[in-house]
Amino acid sequence: MSRAAAVVLSVVAVLALVSAEDPYLYFTWEVTYGTIAPLGVPSGPSSSTGSSPGPRSTAPATTTSSSTSTTISTSPSSSHGMGSSIGRTRGRTGCRGRTARFCRAELHAAGGFGSLRVHSRLLIPVPFDPPADEFTALIGDWYTKDHAVLARLLEAGRSIGRPAGILINGKSGKDAAGKDDPPLFTVEAGKIYRFRVCNVGLKTSLNFRVQGHTLKLVEMDGSHTVQNTYDSLDVHVGQCYSVLVTADQAVGDYYVVASTRFVKQVQTATAVLRYVGSTAPPSAVLPEAPSGWAWSLNQWRSFRWNLTASAARPNPQGSYHYGSINITRTIKLANSRTRVDGKLRFALNGVSHVNTDTPVKLAEYFNVSDGVFKYNLIGDVPPAADAAVTIAPNIITAEFRTFIEIVFENPEKSIQSYHLDGYSFFPVGMGPGKWTPESRKAYNLLDAVSRHTIQVYPRSWTAIMLTFDNAGMWNLRSEIWERHYLGQQLYVSVLSPARSLRDEYNMPDNAIRCGAVVSLPLPPSYV
Repeated sequence: MSRAAAVVLSVVAVLALVSAEDPYLYFTWEVTYGTIAPLGVPSGPSSSTGSSPGPRSTAPATTTSSSTSTTISTSPSSSHGMGSSIGRTRGRTGCRGRTARFCRAELHAAGGFGSLRVHSRLLIPVPFDPPADEFTALIGDWYTKDHAVLARLLEAGRSIGRPAGILINGKSGKDAAGKDDPPLFTVEAGKIYRFRVCNVGLKTSLNFRVQGHTLKLVEMDGSHTVQNTYDSLDVHVGQCYSVLVTADQAVGDYYVVASTRFVKQVQTATAVLRYVGSTAPPSAVLPEAPSGWAWSLNQWRSFRWNLTASAARPNPQGSYHYGSINITRTIKLANSRTRVDGKLRFALNGVSHVNTDTPVKLAEYFNVSDGVFKYNLIGDVPPAADAAVTIAPNIITAEFRTFIEIVFENPEKSIQSYHLDGYSFFPVGMGPGKWTPESRKAYNLLDAVSRHTIQVYPRSWTAIMLTFDNAGMWNLRSEIWERHYLGQQLYVSVLSPARSLRDEYNMPDNAIRCGAVVSLPLPPSYV
């Protein structure tokens, strides 16, 4: 399948109300293929209802959502939702073999992404007045190479290189003649609007700003924040923010801008924000982006959790006092870039992950993991920098309901971005150089913002804390796709000793099996 065949994703949502439970919301995605050319080069997007990005879906907080994906193509597909907490599931159980290593990134690289807005339930107060409207700004880098070409590059152990450009909601902002696209956002003077901004790219950190306007940060990755005001925000791969923008300027057109960070050659995309009644084009002078990563680090240090705001359930966000919990274990993870047999590989603590023919959680669930992978090939401390890299499944264990500190060390010149499935965590500290126990003295142990994706600056470290209280097999990975694909990831096995349905669901009877578990009987049920 060439990338000139685009993926179209049709979404059907059905809301079911079930007594004594939170409501159920069912989504059906139909994946087909078409063609778009956001940078003038025909390429095949994954999209929804004939467009890329796909359609916006909306659900209230605590809704139980179920999704079904139908692929009308010759290639399988898989999906991932950023920012949602997933409880009592199992982690990676899908039987797609090696194909699944790229299909999600493949569809993503071809435009296969959209937005799912999660609103607080009516009984949960939100720490700002309802905006006049909400806008989604999906910003990200874009590659014009066919996704099959990108796959072959990675399979050959090569980098996918620099992106061809930057997009905002699937558009570069200009046509072939350099004329502005029609406005993406329309506002009325004097009103306040919420922008939900996500970096859906494959590789590049971006800076987001609105010409002539300030951004009031109110939420990130599902957590309400102290409402600081910024001229611009750095948004790293896989991260999402909500900002309030007040339409307080003269009636006219203004540019929404997304531009690359931490790279020598800056790439920029624009979108037009139009005031109702505007006859004035936007100024050609774009607001400048910040330079250097020290500015970005200082901006991160200004982020604070809003401890007086309510969470998804009617209790304050700050009611969980993570800073007073004793750390039971510290895991230091160092990323590395190397070549094995002449091919590019990325690793964590000296192990470059490869997927198994039998999904790791299925192997664990059926108690045949010994024949599929070995636990804890890596230790809690990185090996020497010159140690050989092992290519193998990278699965570590974490004791259920223990409070663990994870320190990401980045000895490289490029920025990193990490995501942990199944959990939110508290990023308590960042700094240049190597982490030491003395670094804990500068931790934020009061109001770090709970989130699921975090950056690590070049030749720096980032520390997070969390309780591993969600049983399953959870992927911790680089959000930079070529790093993820070429080994910079691992799985965390969290087993509940109680084998209770309170902690983890049984595998569905109709689940597809593959590899070593095809003919095995189901293990005893959780109770």
